[in-house]
Amino acid sequence: MRTVTDLPYEVETVENVFIPLRDGQRVAARMWAPVDAATRPVPAVVEYIPYRKRDSTRGRDAHNHPYIAGHGYVCVRVDLRGSGDSDGVLVDEYRPQELHDAEDVIAWLAEQPWCDGNVGMMGISWGGFNSLQVAAAAPPALKAVVSASATDDLYVDNMHYMGGCLLADNLSEATVMFAFNSLPPDPAVVGDRWRSMWRERLEGSGLWLDTWLRHQRRDDYWKPASVCEDYSRVRCPVMAVGGWADGYTNAIFRLLENLDVPRKGLIGPWGHRYPHLGVPGPAIGFLQEVVRWWDHWLKGVDTGLEDEPMLRAWMQDSVPPSASYEDRPGRWVTEPTWPAPGVEDREYRFSPHHLSPVGSGQVTTERDETGGQRVSLLSPLSVGMFAGKWASYSAVPDLPYDQREEDGGALVFETEPLAEPLELLGLPRVGLEISSDRPVAQLAVRLSDVAPDGEATRVTYGVLNLTHRDGSEHPRPLEAGRTYPVTVQLNGMAQALPAGHRLRVSISTSYWPLIWPAPEPATVTITTSSSALYLPVRRPRSEDDRHRPLEPPEAAEEAETTVLATGRHSWRVTRDLATDVSTLEIVNDQGTFRLEDTGTVIHRDTREWYSFRWNDVTSVRGETRTVRRLENGADWRVEVVTRTVLTCTATDFLINAQLDAYELDEEQGHPRVYSQNWQRRIARDLV
Repeated sequence: MRTVTDLPYEVETVENVFIPLRDGQRVAARMWAPVDAATRPVPAVVEYIPYRKRDSTRGRDAHNHPYIAGHGYVCVRVDLRGSGDSDGVLVDEYRPQELHDAEDVIAWLAEQPWCDGNVGMMGISWGGFNSLQVAAAAPPALKAVVSASATDDLYVDNMHYMGGCLLADNLSEATVMFAFNSLPPDPAVVGDRWRSMWRERLEGSGLWLDTWLRHQRRDDYWKPASVCEDYSRVRCPVMAVGGWADGYTNAIFRLLENLDVPRKGLIGPWGHRYPHLGVPGPAIGFLQEVVRWWDHWLKGVDTGLEDEPMLRAWMQDSVPPSASYEDRPGRWVTEPTWPAPGVEDREYRFSPHHLSPVGSGQVTTERDETGGQRVSLLSPLSVGMFAGKWASYSAVPDLPYDQREEDGGALVFETEPLAEPLELLGLPRVGLEISSDRPVAQLAVRLSDVAPDGEATRVTYGVLNLTHRDGSEHPRPLEAGRTYPVTVQLNGMAQALPAGHRLRVSISTSYWPLIWPAPEPATVTITTSSSALYLPVRRPRSEDDRHRPLEPPEAAEEAETTVLATGRHSWRVTRDLATDVSTLEIVNDQGTFRLEDTGTVIHRDTREWYSFRWNDVTSVRGETRTVRRLENGADWRVEVVTRTVLTCTATDFLINAQLDAYELDEEQGHPRVYSQNWQRRIARDLV
């Protein structure tokens, strides 16, 4: 990435400003502004997240906000209420208080003498979510948003549930917020009241995993902040951004299809990161694209955006399977609209062990006297140990490995070698006729690219809790022996497959630890003659070679840091044959480093363990531990340690969580200033 110091506007930084809210509380913000903004007002761009502007996101902020400000904007990085250096307590994500506060922030920005009244909002992950949600609230000054790695539906495509199945990332995300919410504000910003503010957070933030597990279906908890409930509420232009290695690409297709405002979609090969920092690469000049977007919608400069295609996507070439990639080979393709006129469904029918395209003459749709070929499956719990993360964070080898490691416990259906290249772009699906011997069962469906040497690379997948077959608002148990038509939606994809490769569909009844197993072993029977795969086949277009090229990545100068202790990243699967226990251990130790401009020393270490014993579905166990330490000289040295364990019975989820906070002192040692334990039992709701 190229560091740019010669920007059109000279920029000054304001380390902290407190923005007043309607109830008298204040949120803390860091600002970057052109030096003459007070006399020559410019638009404002806000990023509004809970991840601590003073320390945690300082490095990323240094790349992004001075660069955008240097093109004629006031950039404002705001800590949510109850996070970082802001007042109050953060008790959950995307609640009405958060969105009301955002409206107050935007109104305040628009009224400042250095702002011309036009405001944009941007963010990735949490900041991408609330950018969409605030756009749906339509505050008058908000003129456009950039939403990266986000969703329009908090239940359907988020790290809590997928296809009505409980994701292990529900525990992982709860752990992240457990750690963040337990940290104090910085005394250099808030002064002597930091201890009382810290105590208020420790006592008041709560255990979010408890809340999320009490809403196992798509109920009124998830709906209010899901913009898909009423797309017409979004009245400003939207740039929706994501990556194929991330968990949030499906929402981009829905936003492009359903919004009735100017919108653009950008999907690259990346994981859960901004595209100019994207891994797997290639990274792109995303900040240049963002400036171009703001110039068009906030300054009224005709940058040609409205004449360009609605969707730009990275068409990935075939690659051998790996748990991590530095780059994914491929090429950019564009579509004028979505749904795209050049993308059509192609049906592949199932027969025992085979997939055949309809019209190929290789498959019959007639049933035999027993109602069609039926195959049954009860997968071992080991299927899924090489599945990778629901969303790749590019910090550890968290992508899916060779699918042959998983296919022994699955039903496998495969095409003949492709006679010609095949391009896919969009959202595949699988239609199945199934029955189950238990009231609760689940299916995981994987689509793989199989090379001539047999290596199998997963290109997309989907999961379905079969009690959610007719939707996730009102799940219904299965009747033993009764057949049901179901559709398993697979994640969005862009994949080019060469001639000679095969397509493989693999179906399993478990996918741990990506999803939590059903409450008891369930055998699922599939009628193959009534089942089919539907692929979004794309015809290459001449315009693919004529689209505007994306520039190499640029950013402002990196924040100066000094590494004091190196970290360690690992992703290890083990099996103890003496106990029949298999474990996935994830280590994300970011070491210890010092931010030189503030002198703050930061230590971050997160560990996760996901285990099971043989095929005992009630033995599955998720455990997470975090250590977060902050210090700045002898006057401020704090540490927070969290531990969360999630287990289950056939009827309940069991949570055991601990929080310990310490104020380190050279004379007194390591005194604990706060401790709290939680034990919760939550009934399983057809999950």
